[in-house]
Amino acid sequence: MLAAPVEGTTRLRDRIDRRVFNAIWSRNLVYNTCWEDPAVDREALRLGADDHVLVITSAGCNALDYALAGARRVDCVDANPRQNALLELKIAAARELAYEDFFAVFGEGRHADFERLYHTHLRQHLSPFARTWWDERTSWFTSRAGSFYFHGLSGLVARAARTWFRAKPRLRTATLDLLEARDLDEQRRIYDERVAPALWSRTLDWAMSRQLFMNMLGVPHPQRRLVEAQHADGVAGFIRDAVRYVFRELPVADNYFWRVYLTGRYARDCCPEYLREANFGTLREAVERVHTHTTTVTNFLRAGDVPITRFVLLDHMDWMASHDPRGLDEEWDAILARAAPGARILLRSAQRQPAWLDAVRAGPRAEGLRTQLHFRDALADALQPRDRVHTYAGFVIADAPA
Repeated sequence: MLAAPVEGTTRLRDRIDRRVFNAIWSRNLVYNTCWEDPAVDREALRLGADDHVLVITSAGCNALDYALAGARRVDCVDANPRQNALLELKIAAARELAYEDFFAVFGEGRHADFERLYHTHLRQHLSPFARTWWDERTSWFTSRAGSFYFHGLSGLVARAARTWFRAKPRLRTATLDLLEARDLDEQRRIYDERVAPALWSRTLDWAMSRQLFMNMLGVPHPQRRLVEAQHADGVAGFIRDAVRYVFRELPVADNYFWRVYLTGRYARDCCPEYLREANFGTLREAVERVHTHTTTVTNFLRAGDVPITRFVLLDHMDWMASHDPRGLDEEWDAILARAAPGARILLRSAQRQPAWLDAVRAGPRAEGLRTQLHFRDALADALQPRDRVHTYAGFVIADAPA
């Protein structure tokens, strides 16, 4: 007799969480930098001069990385126009600014003269939506105390973390020392003796387990449930394990993902490839091959017929599997219809082995994906431990029929 009310309460909570997430997502820039490791992607994709890439835009960092790697065309698709507005600003800045200014804006997250640079060099190269969006947010790049990387939803989480670290001077000092560690032995010693004892607490576990915290990071409730289902200590335990692995098992010297959220800026020798001075000349040419589209993946694919050789689909299918399974089937229909022979498909998931992969039915005969695609599990398993972000449990690589 008690099962029905509990189940009904769960469904109601799911609906509320979904509405809150959609309300937040639909009004804000969610990601101010990409949270997927393009070095791993490069090895999986093996991009060449004939490759046509479809990638979900996010913050655009990885799209620029694929263009730098030599892809012939990179189509960036995102239903959130603010994400495309950010990539448009990066493209305009790469074309129009000197390297020192470019790095100040997107490397340091702050340029005292950004207002002038924006109006004299960048604004005229943006789409109408992007102009309207950035017209009201040039201050994101000019604050003396802040950084662009403390804005947007994920940036607000980083800003809250900075405030919390400032309230714990010893932890802050230990964390900065950790980022400057010279080798893994030193990293492990600093993390084990100085960082971990001061970092983890019941209060932090509670905060990380709130859905509002996950919403700010762009993680909807269905993905949170996937994490909770496979980790004994839930979301907080998963995050603790991910942080521990990153700082004990991977060199921190080139881990720009965690550096930017802990400090608000990149370093010249610890930044995405698109921000490196040695790549800047190539970047100016590469951005001409990058194109933004504000729409869904399905609608973009249905609107054209040119074969696509590489798909980078991030983790959005976790959400679709829960809330729009029919739409997920339709998206896979469109992917299979546009995939070139042997096209490679990358996606990430909160699950190590996404269960929904076995539920999708797509293609002319509505077949399962396992019978239509060649899954490269061994390659994915070899690459996943080297992922410098390490917040996705699942990394999937699959090839379309040759």
